[in-house]
Amino acid sequence: MIRFENVSVRYDGARQPTLSGVDLTIPEGELVLLVGPSGVGKSTLLGAVSGLVPHFTGGTLTGRVTVDGRDTRTHKPRELADVVGTVGQDPLSHFVTDTVEDELAYGMESLGVAPDVMRRRVEETLDLLGLAELRDRAISTLSGGQQQRVAIGSVLTTHPRVLVLDEPTSALDPAAAEEVLAVLQRLVHDLGTTVLMAEHRLERVVQYADQVLLLPGPGQAPVLGEPAEVMAASPVHPPVVALGRLAGWSPLPLSVRDARRRAAGLRAELADRAPAVAAEPAAAPPVAEAENLSLRRGRVEALRNVSLAVRPGETVALMGRNGAGKSTLLNALVGMHAPSGGRVTVGGRTPAKTSPREMVRRVGLVPQEPRDLLYADTVAAECAAADHDAGAGSGTCRALVSALLPGVPDDTHPRDLSEGQRLALALALVLTGRPPLLLLDEPTRGLDYAAKARLVTMLRRLTAEGHALVLATHDVELAAELAHRVVILADGEVVADGPTAEVVVSSPSFAPQVAKILAPQKWLTVPQVRDALAGEAPS
Repeated sequence: MIRFENVSVRYDGARQPTLSGVDLTIPEGELVLLVGPSGVGKSTLLGAVSGLVPHFTGGTLTGRVTVDGRDTRTHKPRELADVVGTVGQDPLSHFVTDTVEDELAYGMESLGVAPDVMRRRVEETLDLLGLAELRDRAISTLSGGQQQRVAIGSVLTTHPRVLVLDEPTSALDPAAAEEVLAVLQRLVHDLGTTVLMAEHRLERVVQYADQVLLLPGPGQAPVLGEPAEVMAASPVHPPVVALGRLAGWSPLPLSVRDARRRAAGLRAELADRAPAVAAEPAAAPPVAEAENLSLRRGRVEALRNVSLAVRPGETVALMGRNGAGKSTLLNALVGMHAPSGGRVTVGGRTPAKTSPREMVRRVGLVPQEPRDLLYADTVAAECAAADHDAGAGSGTCRALVSALLPGVPDDTHPRDLSEGQRLALALALVLTGRPPLLLLDEPTRGLDYAAKARLVTMLRRLTAEGHALVLATHDVELAAELAHRVVILADGEVVADGPTAEVVVSSPSFAPQVAKILAPQKWLTVPQVRDALAGEAPS
């Protein structure tokens, strides 16, 4: 179905090709998972299948890519639209209409599908993706995860033979991600659709893959093979694989179910040991506090009677379904939304009544869409502006960027960075000001495991220095590794608030993989298990 014949892609001004010597075949009716570190060319490979590379992105493509017999060099994306459906990392860039139902119908209108067929397919897709209640909603009013489902639905309605998906679950809560993956499974198994999907959150998707395509790094040949075989040598792998490697299981398990079947011996070995947990921050007055906070956005009551206090040195993870109110709460803490009831204070000030210039010294927000913070033409210019605005020494921001994104040149334009790289750059810009309170909205979206590990190290260093962190995240592995407390929101209300282990271990939705494998013991991460087996203190 998809054939790469000695394909290389080089962008203008690049020091080396983004892809080099790719030669492989993806058969019809399989779900192939594309994995690899950030910046190795996963999005470029996907774009070569859809025709976006080089027709839209520019650059030079050598070799040949064919999809269902069509050469993507001689067929532009619109000439492949009936064969290939594409959903990128940023759903907002795909939308051309204002409402959910219109967006689902737009692609079919472009292809001249009959009205009665269009109506049936729209209804089927609304049901498949759980969007029926949102059919008349303006897309601009949806949460990030809801927008992602609409973007996926907009290409499903055209019934393409190939689906190309770039981080399709990155903005989705665990339950919504499972729904989308179940739909993809049905398309593959029942309709013979070929799915090529790049995803960093491998713990969600690797067990569904028929094959895994690994891009190891510059100058290294791609590896396509059985998931367990590829994961055994892959530099990026989910916690279930890391635990399997630690325990010496062979073949490696890819799902929680398979791992639990083998974990009896490991559970017995850990039975008389307790997980090491991060020390609680010292008692101190809250750096931020919400008391009986209520907030309306139009006719929607986004928050209801939310009370939350965050102390210096504490990391709080906000979790919950898409649309639960996590991002709204962060925006209230930074002053973007004024409360309709209750109160919010940050650093002794009311955010909505304090000038942004004054609030930026007390609180920093890294939003879901990092481009909202990026205005300059190069990474160096962004960093210079951040140093100036924060009154920091020259090179402060650039050092943060280097820690999070090793190897990114100064003259790189932010638009040429991957989604994860742009997020890391935006984080560095905010960290330059070293605000006492740091708010992060989906901070690991688009980050591979290595980049996430670097982020965790940096955030731990900040909390050790007394900074407070609030993370709105669907990444259960991040919450398990970093958060002192987890607060779960549902329909704008707090339904759980407590120490991480107590909240997540008993939750089927928000428990990390290690917790599910070793339950009822309260282990959360592979490093906890490794340290316990080695008799060491937590790293």
